[in-house]
Amino acid sequence: MMDFMYPYLLISIILLIPLWLMTERSGSDLRRRFTPELYKKMVARGGGMSRRSRRAILLTAVALGIVALARPVIEKGEIKIRESTIDLVVAFDISRSMFANDVFPNRFELAKRKFSDLLDHMKNARIGVIGFSSRAFLVAPLTRDYASLKYLVTHMGFDYVTLKGTDMMAPLEVTEDLLKEKKSKALLIFTDGGDKRDFSKEIAYAKKHGITIFVYAIGTEKGGIMKFDNDVVRDDKGNVVITRLNPAVEKLATETGGVYMPFSFSSSDMARLAEAIHDRLEPTETKEQVIKEQEELFYYPLMLAIFLFILANASLPRAWPVRVSIRPKGGKR
Repeated sequence: MMDFMYPYLLISIILLIPLWLMTERSGSDLRRRFTPELYKKMVARGGGMSRRSRRAILLTAVALGIVALARPVIEKGEIKIRESTIDLVVAFDISRSMFANDVFPNRFELAKRKFSDLLDHMKNARIGVIGFSSRAFLVAPLTRDYASLKYLVTHMGFDYVTLKGTDMMAPLEVTEDLLKEKKSKALLIFTDGGDKRDFSKEIAYAKKHGITIFVYAIGTEKGGIMKFDNDVVRDDKGNVVITRLNPAVEKLATETGGVYMPFSFSSSDMARLAEAIHDRLEPTETKEQVIKEQEELFYYPLMLAIFLFILANASLPRAWPVRVSIRPKGGKR
């Protein structure tokens, strides 16, 4: 059964009727104002079709163009698609150690770039973003609007952060609060691991509340220095502080059923991380969406309209010069 996607456009075809009447009337006015002999001389002559025929073809072409814009389609039935959704909270370590320059340009900037790459590989996921150091704060609630997430994370800075230390329990508590009604809970942490060596409390909390933790570790064993306002961070004795990657944070991921992944400058690691997240999580929601299957037909009236338009313009008559002899009254030629 044929239908139109924009049927209201077909109403504009009615406007072609007064346009046809107006063009017919203009031709009749010329015939009334001039004698038949002079009218024939004024109208271009040649081997083309008449003006009336050309007008009819042009208006038909316009009508077919309107039909094409109305998008005629043939309904072929409905397709049911089941869509599964997962929920993921992404936590950014914003402690001072994330300023370390052992990775370029620093650990935190690399984390933001990796997050943007990750979104390019995530499918059917709602993602929320938090920042944490000694405590956590919400950057963005769960959403599918990846463009907004990229913007918020890209412009997230350290200008207002003065807190020291890395409390891994803080993002876990926020994740539980955001996903407390969900069966499957997941937390991805971009961090250098902080200074803590024992994460047994965090692991026990994650297991109790069913939180799967993924850790993307940013930093090196060699470590790096931290700079604030071009000043190198020093300890109380004046020695330059070197901050290193904490390898103990790996247990936080592996013992909660998640994945631990050391940093890499290759974008392919985010594709692997996205795949691992999807593989380890159960969908939190399953929605059934009905899509109508349609076959487009607009190109048929469109091609015919173009053909008629070319035909009408290609059949223009050849104009012949009109010679008018004027004799003075009572005179001789």
